[in-house]
Amino acid sequence: MEDMEKTNSIKNVIEIENVTKDYGDFKLDHISFSVPEGSVCGFIGQNGAGKTTTINLLLDVIKKDTGSIRVFGKEVGADSAALREEIGVVFDEMGFHEFMTGRDINIMMKNIYKNWDETAFFDYLKRFSLPSKKKCGSFSRGMRMKLQIAAALSHHARLLVMDEPTSGLDPIVRNEMLDIFREFVVSEDHTIFLSSHITGDLEKIADEVVFINAGRIVLAGNKDELLEKHGILKCRKEDGEKVSDSLIVHRESGSYGTEMLVNDRYAAAKLYPDAVMEPATLEEIMLHYVSGKR
Repeated sequence: MEDMEKTNSIKNVIEIENVTKDYGDFKLDHISFSVPEGSVCGFIGQNGAGKTTTINLLLDVIKKDTGSIRVFGKEVGADSAALREEIGVVFDEMGFHEFMTGRDINIMMKNIYKNWDETAFFDYLKRFSLPSKKKCGSFSRGMRMKLQIAAALSHHARLLVMDEPTSGLDPIVRNEMLDIFREFVVSEDHTIFLSSHITGDLEKIADEVVFINAGRIVLAGNKDELLEKHGILKCRKEDGEKVSDSLIVHRESGSYGTEMLVNDRYAAAKLYPDAVMEPATLEEIMLHYVSGKR
């Protein structure tokens, strides 16, 4: 009963506090963020920013230097076998040998996961139009991603951790993947942590966003609130020079005008009513923050 009460009280599925990992030429520098239960959290940043390193630490593939990483309230590394039962993983590259068929994968996974659901797995293969007797090495990229998702969902994981799952897919297949993700989180105890550089996908499905750049967390919070807060201010070059630096994330000036990302668009609109204020996309926010941090 006590364990059940503790589980029910968990608000954050992922809690990362003051974590570092130093490779010498790259350092994950005291990062902290959390992922609420029942949410889709988009993990964004340019290539080499630290997304994959963070995911490998989360999955206990590599060891942190300092800090704390908790999943479902348990410290990662303390009972990794039990945590693996609760986590479904989908990587950019397929994790199965190319000579394996769906039937081979089913046999293997039955010996890995206590909660493996053979019926659910073959139902997913059928739903995703994946042949069970064909070697997965001959699958298209979209089919390979669907195969990984089918496997991740078939041991009743409560958390999906995905590293660039929609990268390189055509728009139709990407939308199909997003629909699958939406369906997964309909149940409130299901959570997705999704690394992606396709910010348009995250604008469609993410509830939370964590933005990492050069090994440091730049922004973290509710996606809609971050989009609501930021804006693109456009004005004449001479007017742009009068905008308070405290509002500016990054500015770009041309021959005739200035465009800048502001961190409080309502305050900026009130102070500079003659300027044009437009909503900012996640991609624009990311690009301006990266440019501003150089």
